[in-house]
Amino acid sequence: MNKASSFPSAHVFPGGALSSTHDGAIPPPTSPTHHEDGPAYRLAAVRETFEECGILLATSKNTGQLFTDISDTEREEGRRAVHSGKLRFPELLEKWGAVPDTQRLIPFTRWITPPSMPKRFSTQMYLYFLPPSSASPSSSPGPDELVIPAPTHDGGIEHTAARFLPPATWLHLARTNQVLLFPPQFFLLHLLSRYLCATTTTPPSPTLERTALLSFLRAPRSYAGTAEPTWADACISPITLGKGAYGDASQDGVGGVVDRHTAVLDLSSAGAEVEALGAGRKGVREWVVTAKFRREGPRDVAVRRRGDVLRGEEVGRGKL
Repeated sequence: MNKASSFPSAHVFPGGALSSTHDGAIPPPTSPTHHEDGPAYRLAAVRETFEECGILLATSKNTGQLFTDISDTEREEGRRAVHSGKLRFPELLEKWGAVPDTQRLIPFTRWITPPSMPKRFSTQMYLYFLPPSSASPSSSPGPDELVIPAPTHDGGIEHTAARFLPPATWLHLARTNQVLLFPPQFFLLHLLSRYLCATTTTPPSPTLERTALLSFLRAPRSYAGTAEPTWADACISPITLGKGAYGDASQDGVGGVVDRHTAVLDLSSAGAEVEALGAGRKGVREWVVTAKFRREGPRDVAVRRRGDVLRGEEVGRGKL
C-alpha cells in the first residue's frame, strides 16, 4: 500500500510486529535473545502469514498434517478476528484443533535496520516448505491431496495484493521496475532463485529443489579465508558505502561497475546493538547490494560479489 508506514508501495514478505497478546513473552531490547530466533518470533511469523495472506501454517491435532479442516468462510472470519484483536491467535487455533507449525520454520538470516533510519527493526526471516502436492494443486485433487488456498490480500488493511510467484519472476519484475523490492527481499530472493526455479514450462522436482536448497543453507561458508556465518545465523545491518546514499556524491573506493548515482550496501555488519552483546554474530562479506534510491524507493537493485565492486576495504562509510 502506498500509505503504509513501512515499505510503502513495495512488495514484501508476510510479516509484522511481535505482539505479547498473540505471541507470548517478547525479549526486551536489552536482552541477547531480542536478536535471536525464538518462540515469539516463530509464532509471530505464523500469525502474520495467516493475517496477511490467509495461509495457515499449522498442523491438525488429529492427523498431524497441515491443517485445512475449515471452510473458506471460517478461515476468513478467524483471520479478521485475529487481525482486529477480537480473538487471540492461540485461542483460535485451539478452537480449530490446530497447532502452530513453528518447528518447520527454517531461519534464513536476521536483518537489523541501520541506526540512521527513523524506524528501526530487528527482523527474523524464515523459510517454510508447503507440502509439494499443494504447490500446484490439480483441478480435481485426490482424496489424500492437500490443497492450500491461494494467498489473498487482507482487505486493504495492510496490503492490497498477495500471490505466489517463483523467486526468479519476482527478481525479473523488480529489475524491470515493475515492482519495488527493498534490498533484504531482493537479496534473499536472489539466493533462493538458484534453487527454487519453478516455471510453467519445465515442472521442477520439489523434493530435489528443496534438498539442494537445505544443503546450501546449512553448508559451512567462508570468504577470503575467513569463516562466514551460515544463512541461518547471519545477522545483517546494511551500511551504505561512499559519501551519499542518493548518488549526489562520488562513491569513494567503488569500482567502475557502478556509477555515482548508485549506492553500495555493505552487508558485513551485524549492527551496533548485536555487536555490543559480544555474541560473535556477523553479517555477510562475500556480497554487496547496489541500488539507486529514489523518492518512491530503491530501483535497479542488484546483488554483486564484493570483490567485483570494491577496490579495497578503505572505503568511506556514509549514511543510509
